[in-house]
Amino acid sequence: MAESWNTDTSEAVYRSRDAVKNLRIAVRIERVTSTVVLSQHLQQQMLSQQNRGVIELDTLTTQAQAGDNVEELVVHWQEKLFSQCEMDHFQSEAVCQSPLEQQYHTEVQALIRSKGRRNQRIFTYTDHDRFTSLPSHHQDLVTTAKSAPTFLAERMSTVRNRRQERRTVDWSLPRSKMITWEPSQDFVKSSHVVNNAMQTMHIMADLGPPGKLGLKENECFLLTVRTDGNGIVILKPDFNKGKEPYRIETSGQKKEVWRLTLENASTAMAAEDKEREQHMYKDLYLRHKDYLNSLVGHDFEMPPPGVLRLVVNGEIVSAKGFEYDNLYVHFFMELPNNWSTLPFQPLSGVTQTCRAKTIGKDSVALFSYPFSFEAFHLREDESEEALPQWPVLYFKVLSLDYWQRYRTEGYGYLVFPATPGKHVVTCHTWRPLQAGTVSGLRRFFIGGSPELEDDSYVRVPGTFKGDRLSRFGFCTETTGSVVFNLHCIQHARAFVDARDLRKKRQGVLDQLGGFSQQGAVYNIMEAFQRARRRMQEARESLPGDLINTSAQIQAESVT
Repeated sequence: MAESWNTDTSEAVYRSRDAVKNLRIAVRIERVTSTVVLSQHLQQQMLSQQNRGVIELDTLTTQAQAGDNVEELVVHWQEKLFSQCEMDHFQSEAVCQSPLEQQYHTEVQALIRSKGRRNQRIFTYTDHDRFTSLPSHHQDLVTTAKSAPTFLAERMSTVRNRRQERRTVDWSLPRSKMITWEPSQDFVKSSHVVNNAMQTMHIMADLGPPGKLGLKENECFLLTVRTDGNGIVILKPDFNKGKEPYRIETSGQKKEVWRLTLENASTAMAAEDKEREQHMYKDLYLRHKDYLNSLVGHDFEMPPPGVLRLVVNGEIVSAKGFEYDNLYVHFFMELPNNWSTLPFQPLSGVTQTCRAKTIGKDSVALFSYPFSFEAFHLREDESEEALPQWPVLYFKVLSLDYWQRYRTEGYGYLVFPATPGKHVVTCHTWRPLQAGTVSGLRRFFIGGSPELEDDSYVRVPGTFKGDRLSRFGFCTETTGSVVFNLHCIQHARAFVDARDLRKKRQGVLDQLGGFSQQGAVYNIMEAFQRARRRMQEARESLPGDLINTSAQIQAESVT
């Protein structure tokens, strides 16, 4: 008759707030014999034909379960159940060397005198036994259809579960050897492997023939229970939970098949106790929350009145479109008037050298270089026309060759956004170009290229005092682009009370309270300029008569 088995023997992880000492596991093993199979077959027939006698089925089932074929036991956490081999071993006091073995000898003698041993085949190895630390017994617990250890399982089988001894460090010894260039295998196991203090318990079974119990080769794993003391309980295999039993197949000349059933027999918590525990944990969490609030406080660190605090957490994401490889970016910040920063705040930085990677049709250098910037603005002129200038980030992209020679690949700048939030900005770059082929040959063979004496010349230099900045005759070449991720935070005392802000923003900008409005004004002006340029281009493409007609219509609409 075909038999269905549970082949899922993987580990199951549970989390519990209760003490692990309350864990109870019901273990049942049953030898699969022809009588048992016949009784199950008859039971299925009796369920389909209820008019026939049930006495024969009960009698046959009782006879099948009687004897040495079935054993069912409820095992407590770290409960020591001796096997027949241990009973024979610990009877003699001469073999007991440690205090634990002496204790086992006393318990075995008490069991022999009282004849109260409640187990025959099922026994346990607790965390105190030497067996739990032996790596040679870490194998599959039950027989599966295809039981083959993985590569990771074979590697981890030699790692100790926990440290059995604690060695103290003698600080008086000279610590001259700080680096171990040729570590041994034991050094790797003790230093490079995370060893959590786990308590382990094995539930075993002696599946030998009747009357021949006590042989080591007939011992078989049933269940392994591990816990770390933080409420994590790991079982291998998991409880059946109403599913099919596990299959255990013995080795040797006479192979036998056993059924294994595992169930959680722990006492369930009453509804009143569970509710009381939930209230207790809720009260504990509230107390802990109040304690943390008392440490942190309820007030934010506010800047002085009239001061805007700008915090920028940025990232140089990537660069693409440049001529040479092995790129890096050198950047620095420029603070306009009325802006200041902390004394220890770095205003410049250099990224790592990155080799380009082909993505699609472009050669992209992925930097992912983070930087942080914090500045303060003190508003002195409170007139509506005096809009503040925002800090500017200037950068240049350089390349490095095999001989550690660098070339300038491009210059660019970035004005920090006036609105808070996340911004993804793509900045295009250019570099100075010197006429003639000699400059190109020098750039290719010996490195070097024309550079700017003042990097702020990319935009408008801060030292420029005139009305117009002429770049006539200055030859440049468009190069690649750099992508930035910016997370901007604006912090001011005027942002706290939104009700007051609505009243004050109707007049002037209220001591930095109108920076969000300024960003909106900037966006509107840029959109207006773009629309104006498109209108001019459209007018230039139209014939003369249509231009005059549209101008007349526009004049009438203005009137």
